[in-house]
Amino acid sequence: MADAKAHKLGQMIGEFIEKHFEGELLSICEERGLYLDVVGKVRKARRGKKVSWIDIYGSYHDLDFVIERNGTEQDLGVPAALIECAWRRYTKHSKNKAQEIQGAILPIAEKYKFHKPFLGAVIAGIFTAPSIEQLKSCGFETLYFEYSDIVKAFQKVGIDASFDEKTPDEVAGTKITSLQKLTELEYQTVFDEIIFLSKGKVEKFKRILEASLDRQVSRIVVAPLYGVSNSFYTIDDALGFTY
Repeated sequence: MADAKAHKLGQMIGEFIEKHFEGELLSICEERGLYLDVVGKVRKARRGKKVSWIDIYGSYHDLDFVIERNGTEQDLGVPAALIECAWRRYTKHSKNKAQEIQGAILPIAEKYKFHKPFLGAVIAGIFTAPSIEQLKSCGFETLYFEYSDIVKAFQKVGIDASFDEKTPDEVAGTKITSLQKLTELEYQTVFDEIIFLSKGKVEKFKRILEASLDRQVSRIVVAPLYGVSNSFYTIDDALGFTY
């Protein structure tokens, strides 16, 4: 492919953003005693490095981030937040990616609908307004890191990360080499700049996520038309009684 190296360059940028956004979520989870499961992590509670969850039909869905209540290294918890990360360089791919995000998360959200998990999409690069609206209409909170801000952030460490379909392999290859030579500290500098340039959007996303995670059910009362009411203090106990 003529744009093979440009494609690889885009993959590297997308993976970098996903990796570093983990830290933003981890701090939120640690404050609340919640478990953060991340793609690529080895965990005894599941097989391999994929964060796979099963929907009501028995189909598996691979996710990027799942925040769990009562989750541990050994045991799966209950999903409190389902978050996908995605990078797209061209508008022609953004609608399909939005549909992929929906297809991965919504079946799991449906299975745990009584727990009402937070649905999040962290998207980066170039996404059209209709594709973002499509996610929002399905209940997703979106955080959009724009392509221009990402390119600007890489300039902090002296790298021109811009590219398109017409970028020659030789030029894209040079940029790939430059990224590969960055230290972890330099990558963190770039990510911090991305966060700074999107400060308002990041704060809003985290605020809504935190509000969802902090929401607590104090008591559930199951009241029949006739007879005695029953009180429960967890959703699972109430569901066990009604089913």
